Amino acid sequence: MKRLLIICFITATLFSTNDLFAQTTLDSLINRAIEVSPKLAMYRAKRSVAENKVPQVSNLPDPMLTLGAVNMPVNSFSFTQEPMTGKMISVSQAFPFPGKLSAAEDVGNKDVNITDEEIQDEINNIKKNLSDTYYELIFTRKEISITKESKKLLKDISKVVSTKYSVSEASQQNLIKVELEITRINDSLEKLKSRESSLLSTINSYLIRNPETPVSTFEIPKSGKGNFTISELDSIAISNRPLLKGIELSKEKAVLMERLAGFEFYPNFNITLQYSAREKIAKTNTDLTDFFSAMVGISIPLNYGGKKTAKVEEAKSMQGLYSEQYNATMQALNIAFGNSLAKLKEIKEREKLIVEGMQPQASQSFNAALSGYQVGKIDFLNVIESENKLFEIETNLYRLRTDYLKEINKLEFLTGSNLKNEIFNGAE
Repeated sequence: MKRLLIICFITATLFSTNDLFAQTTLDSLINRAIEVSPKLAMYRAKRSVAENKVPQVSNLPDPMLTLGAVNMPVNSFSFTQEPMTGKMISVSQAFPFPGKLSAAEDVGNKDVNITDEEIQDEINNIKKNLSDTYYELIFTRKEISITKESKKLLKDISKVVSTKYSVSEASQQNLIKVELEITRINDSLEKLKSRESSLLSTINSYLIRNPETPVSTFEIPKSGKGNFTISELDSIAISNRPLLKGIELSKEKAVLMERLAGFEFYPNFNITLQYSAREKIAKTNTDLTDFFSAMVGISIPLNYGGKKTAKVEEAKSMQGLYSEQYNATMQALNIAFGNSLAKLKEIKEREKLIVEGMQPQASQSFNAALSGYQVGKIDFLNVIESENKLFEIETNLYRLRTDYLKEINKLEFLTGSNLKNEIFNGAE
C-alpha cells in the first residue's frame, strides 16, 4: 500500500511535465491524422472543384466566327453572276451587362471560402475524435495499472490468509474467497487489455498504419482551474467555430446571388463585325466593292412568367434560411455549453471529494481492516470489501479526470478554439 501512495505522490509532483509530454505526443498524432485523412482529401478536392468553377462563370464566352456565302443565285451558284453575291466572314462577341461577370465571380469565390471552413471543421472533428480515443487509452492503461496494484494487494492478503490458515486461525473459505477475488481481477485485466488493443487500433486507423503500432501515453492530469461562462463561450464560438463561419459565408453568398440575379433585369449585348467580299461581274467585267458591316444586338429582359423575379426571391429566401440556421446553431451551442459547464463543475466537485475525503478514508479503512484481520478482530470479508472500495475509488477518480478532459475536448470542438491552456493554467 505504501508503494501505491508513493506512486501517487510522484504522479502529482511530475504531473505538469507528464501532461506536456502527453500533449506533445497527442499533437503529433493529430498532425499525422490530418495529413493522411481521406475525408480531408475529399474536402480539398471539393475545394479544387469550387476554385475551378470561378473562371468558368467570370469570363466572357468564346467569340463566334461565321463563314458563309450570301445571296448565291440558285440557277448557277456562281459568285460572278449577281452583284449581291459575296463571300462573308463575321466575328461576334457576347457581352453581359457591365458588372455581371464580377458578381458571378464573387458568388463563386464564396463557395471556395465555404469549403475552406468545411475543411477546418473536419480538422477540428478529427482532433476531437482522436483526442477522445487517446484519453480513453490513457484511462484504460491507468485502470490496468490500478487493477494490477489491486491484484498485488490481494496476493499479499492471500499470504496473510495462508499463514493464518496454517495455524488454524483462518478458514478454507477465506482462502477460496481470496483466490476467487484474484481470478476476478485477472478476468478484469483481460477485458481491459482487450479494450486497450481496440483503442490502440482505432487510433492507428486514424493514422492509416499498422493497428498494433505502439502509442505512448502519460498520466491523466487533474481537473483544470480556468472557468468560463456561456456568454464567453458564445463569443469564442462566434469568432472561431468554422461551422458558424460557414453559415455566415453562405448567407453572404445568398446576398451576392441576389445581386447577381438583379442583373437579369438588365440587357446583355452582342457585337458582330462582318466583312463581305464580292467578285467581278462576268457579263460586264465590272469590279465590285466589298462590304463591311457592324451590328450591336441587345437582349430584351421581359421577365416572362416572373422567372427573373423568382430568382431574386429565391436568393432572399436563402438569406432568411441561413439566418435561421445560424440562430438554431447558436441555440444548440448554448444548450451544449450549459450542459458541459454543469458537468465540468460536477466533476471538479466530485474529484475534490474523492481526493480530500473518500480516497484517504478508504486507504485508512483498508489498512485498519487488514491490521484488524491479522490480529483476529475483523472478519476477512471486511478486508475484501475495503480493498474493493479502495480500488473503486481510485478508478472513479481517474474516470472523472478522463471525463473532464473529454468535456474540455468537446468544448474546444464546439468553439473551434484551444481552451486547454487557459483552463489548466487559469486562476481559480
